[in-house]
Amino acid sequence: MESAQGEPEDNNRSGTSATLRKWGPLGLLIAIVAVIIIVIATSSGGNDDTEDQPTVPDSSSSESTDSSSESTDSSSSSDDTDGIETTEKSGAPVEECPTVSDARDNLLSGVMFYSEAVTRCIVDDIEWGERCDEEIGRLKLPTPLPPECFAPFEGDNGGATAPGVTEDSINIVYWRWMENDFILKYITGPIANDDTNADAEASLRGMIEYYETYYETYGRSINLIFYEGTGLISDEVSARADAVKIAEEYDPFMVWNGPTLTNAFENELTSRGIACLSCGPAQQIDYYREVDPLSWAFGMSAAQGTMLASEYIGKQLAGRNAVYAGDVDYQTQPRVFGRLWIETGEASADQNIEFEEALAEYNVGIAESVAYALDPATLQETAASAIAKFKSAGVTTILLSGDPISPRDFTQEATAQGYYPEWVHISSVLADTNIFARTYDQEQWSNAFGITALAARVDPTVSGAPFLYKWFFGEAAPADDSLAVIDPWPATFYPIIQGIGPELTHQNWRYALNEADPTRRSVIGSSFSWGEKGRWPESMEYDFFGNDEITVFWWDSTKEGIDETDVVGEGMYQFADGGKRYLPGEIPEDDISLFDRTTSIDIYMEWPEGEQPAFYDPLPSGG
Repeated sequence: MESAQGEPEDNNRSGTSATLRKWGPLGLLIAIVAVIIIVIATSSGGNDDTEDQPTVPDSSSSESTDSSSESTDSSSSSDDTDGIETTEKSGAPVEECPTVSDARDNLLSGVMFYSEAVTRCIVDDIEWGERCDEEIGRLKLPTPLPPECFAPFEGDNGGATAPGVTEDSINIVYWRWMENDFILKYITGPIANDDTNADAEASLRGMIEYYETYYETYGRSINLIFYEGTGLISDEVSARADAVKIAEEYDPFMVWNGPTLTNAFENELTSRGIACLSCGPAQQIDYYREVDPLSWAFGMSAAQGTMLASEYIGKQLAGRNAVYAGDVDYQTQPRVFGRLWIETGEASADQNIEFEEALAEYNVGIAESVAYALDPATLQETAASAIAKFKSAGVTTILLSGDPISPRDFTQEATAQGYYPEWVHISSVLADTNIFARTYDQEQWSNAFGITALAARVDPTVSGAPFLYKWFFGEAAPADDSLAVIDPWPATFYPIIQGIGPELTHQNWRYALNEADPTRRSVIGSSFSWGEKGRWPESMEYDFFGNDEITVFWWDSTKEGIDETDVVGEGMYQFADGGKRYLPGEIPEDDISLFDRTTSIDIYMEWPEGEQPAFYDPLPSGG
């Protein structure tokens, strides 16, 4: 995944072993998917259950990439490096290699990346190929920190290492909603998106061609099955039927995407041993433990989101006056909190209780809590009742967790009732995008701020999936409006499988993710990690969720700028402190500056310092 995150690493060949950041930062591209994927419902699961652990080569064994078994004859010796054929050029024998003792012993068989080859003093023994810039040991991609080069694999990859995997292919099903899904159209109505499913399929196949030109896949290519759903995104019956058909007819190794308002699709797939990568709404942690290692998510879990939200409110808002409210009387009063949240089932109600319990640990109480359903027929009536309750309870600050449509009705009703509180965005999907925020009552949303997992964007003409597609193919993607929604699946998949190696299994997927270090940090992309990284409390145990960071932002109703569909208009989210991001425990108690353009950024029209990428000509497909 070609994200822009932080300062480039030192790639001097005399350096020591690099970490498994080699996969390439995941942050920016995966953060993009958080802009669009509609994750509203959640449900619960069961107990922990894991498979046998993978076999990891010992760095001192004859099958390892360690050069300890190399001959001291430097004339024409060769080494079988886990199936990677190498020819010695100038590599030193082990006793002359000063860094070989630092070699990793946790690489899966067949895996060799550039900085590890440096550590083992075999970097010059490997033919890295045209895709690799050997001066820096990274792929020739026009991104701020391209992934490390991986040694091309030759040899026996094990063939059918898992269901849906053969010697030369990996079956992947990409689920896509029906083109006439009226629920989805209601939710995404404000987005001027005319991409068809045929456009989406063509663009996805194009991105797969791009990734397979640069990433190591150990002799296999994706056999993509593009599947259009047969029911609405909320229909459990059709979702389960789709899953059964996919399992029985296509035998995939993994499914990408799924119905966004029901867990039935994912539940059916994992019950049949098929892996899911963000196949539907996020579920409770017990579900992931029960189906481990078959289900993985891009975003945070509900518990993780609750932890960061309560930390933000407890440290930044509690005990202070409501200075950002539109009502001047509120601005001189200590904040009184109200809670507005979408209810989609028992799990969402339980999560709201957990959120209020987490707030209580910071001595924060909720004066009025209002749940609502996303129902066009009743939303206006619900909004009138909710606003009246908040106003009567003296709520100065509304904590909002919901969908992207309802804030339009709630803010319009607040203005109609002459009520001007602070609006604090906590976890509302898509309400943190400019394109939706422009549809809300601007007199109200001028007092909106909060936290988001999104990041400050960079000029889309030089960054992101649409830019990479055009760079690679010389023309815009057929699905130019929605490619950023589609790309996170292959953008996540390819870096992971090249870290797994030829023995592609679900358990090795889990192992490789656990061994990989978190992606580096930046103001323009989240740091992602899975597994046991120590970023979250031990009570959360193994982490099946990718994103670990949030940032603080506010709505600038008069700023003109480019929204997520490249439309220039008035109203932009501003990211505080230039987009500074926070992991759990990092949110400061000192005030973060809000509603100050001099310290905030809406979109970087030039790359931030240290992020400027090099430019390369694209390789021919398959290069």
